[in-house]
Amino acid sequence: MKTIKTYNNISERGLAHFPKETYTVAADIESPDAILLRSHKLHNEVLPDSVLAIARAGAGVNNIPVGDYTPQGIVVFNTPGANANAVKELVLASLLLSSRGITQSMRYVDSLENEKDAALLHKKVEAGKKQYGGCELEGKTLGVVGLGAIGAKVANLALELGMKVIGFDPKLSVEAAWRLSSQVKKADNLNSLLANSDYITLHVPVVDSTFEFLNDETFALMKPGANLINLARGELVKESSVIKALDSGQLKTYVADFPSEALIKHDSAILFPHLGASTKEAEENCAIMGAQQLVDFLENGNIINSVNFPTITMERTTGYRITFANDNVPKVLGTVLNVLSDLNINVLDLVNKSRDDIAYTILDIEQEPTEALLNAVSNVEHVFHVRHV
Repeated sequence: MKTIKTYNNISERGLAHFPKETYTVAADIESPDAILLRSHKLHNEVLPDSVLAIARAGAGVNNIPVGDYTPQGIVVFNTPGANANAVKELVLASLLLSSRGITQSMRYVDSLENEKDAALLHKKVEAGKKQYGGCELEGKTLGVVGLGAIGAKVANLALELGMKVIGFDPKLSVEAAWRLSSQVKKADNLNSLLANSDYITLHVPVVDSTFEFLNDETFALMKPGANLINLARGELVKESSVIKALDSGQLKTYVADFPSEALIKHDSAILFPHLGASTKEAEENCAIMGAQQLVDFLENGNIINSVNFPTITMERTTGYRITFANDNVPKVLGTVLNVLSDLNINVLDLVNKSRDDIAYTILDIEQEPTEALLNAVSNVEHVFHVRHV
């Protein structure tokens, strides 16, 4: 029986993907095989040695100390694309809110609630609407920073709205490129995108190179009166620079999913309470994807959508399966194969993949692995995790 510890409120549709006959899923399991969570922070928790994998039902993993877990052989999964449609639709709402003065005009109408004279109310409404005329999206240019699952959907949607679209993503994958319309113009660099966009939307993770990458210097490159949408991570933008740009008019509107005391006070900031992926459908999709990834890993050793291990899969046919992770240095795989040969173990099939400093191998062998075999593989230099699947 395999065990899954859950944090937060995980969708029942996701939990249903753990077969009841072979899995126990609960929030109070002390030594789980894997963890499924949403926003719960693990930075200050000591995980039991039993944990083999963690799945985050969402795209960002800033609540998980990934760097600490990798040397322990703990595979960390996320669920990219599962919430893409929810975020795409909120970007659409953000574009409309920032272009038409909708929130400001609603506040104006709310201010008229005590006006009892119908004729005077009508006169005030007609007079007030002149302040909130706004502009149309058609013909304007949207700059999309990050062209992954969400960014690609946003870019294609904007084209359908009649907008021009510029995209920038230095790490654009072949798979992501296939999702993009050929009408999306690729910017050579971020500065070019900022200088030519009427609206800018962010869809990148927070890493060293993107932490507060929108600051005084980059705001100065934007078109005067540009609109910025940030539904990705608050830390992508230096808050004091946002406020300065709004005050000067360099930035017309800042739409964000991350309220703060300073931004809440600003009339040109439109803030949501972290709504990006909070639809019922998105939460279900993320939970389902996370559960499926954990099951495939625990039962087959396959890794899909990991943030710290390579993507690697091998179909189950015959034999017995072992997996091992090692530092990505020469001769490790060859040494392991020699160990198996010395033990007279026949290899039926194998696949080996690497990612940065980590390599991972799936091996199907003819004989059932013994503790002696697993220990022998574990003792190979640079191997740091071995498992009989």
